[in-house]
Amino acid sequence: MKWNGKASIAFSKLCVILFTIAALIILFTAPWLTNWFVHFSRANIVYVQKYFMATIYSAAVFIFPILWLLWQLLVQIGKDNVFVPQNVQRLRRISWCCFAVAIICLVSTGYYFPYFILAAMAAFMALIVRVVKNIMQQAVELKDENDYTI
Repeated sequence: MKWNGKASIAFSKLCVILFTIAALIILFTAPWLTNWFVHFSRANIVYVQKYFMATIYSAAVFIFPILWLLWQLLVQIGKDNVFVPQNVQRLRRISWCCFAVAIICLVSTGYYFPYFILAAMAAFMALIVRVVKNIMQQAVELKDENDYTI
């Protein structure tokens, strides 16, 4: 199979599906996973298992919309609807969801400091998506301007 734009979109869709499946597995096994992690870590953090679950479930509120918005974005790109305002809006929402996850992880550093790394990564991802959104917004404006030029 030749690697091209369509193959890349198909691969990206597959990745979204795999991440969705992984997120669902984590969501449904969170009690077991957090229990395992607390006992595996050998740290004196047994009392925080409920906090780990709260972090997982509250982040899921934003993770699943991110995955859905990515799916919608890929579908539109596959239909050659790239520089449209709806895609700018999708990227904007993805960035805000990433910022929300960053805040959740930052708050979670109160009971488990390594969440700071996840908070930084989520904030960085939000920044990257925000920059791409700004580029996309400029491209939409240029396209609209070109479309109305005779």
